[in-house]
Amino acid sequence: MVKIRLTRGGAKKRPFYHIIVTDSRSARDGRNIERVGFYNPVARGNEKKVEMNVERINHWVSNGAQMSDKVAVLFKETSKANAAEAA
Repeated sequence: MVKIRLTRGGAKKRPFYHIIVTDSRSARDGRNIERVGFYNPVARGNEKKVEMNVERINHWVSNGAQMSDKVAVLFKETSKANAAEAA
């Protein structure tokens, strides 16, 4: 099964996550199929907190990929923000 989930990077006490598409059997920081965005929970100032390629995520979901709980929440927030910008 294909999953869209977070993989951790960054330094100690300063996490940074990549949003990736991967096989559910692979390790958290292991092999991935495609990187579709990032999440920076400790963003300050003008730094971006979340960036996602919504088009690619929709493509993977339409092909049967499942999002993790946190990615689903981030996706919903990003979609809402994009809709507000367009209006």
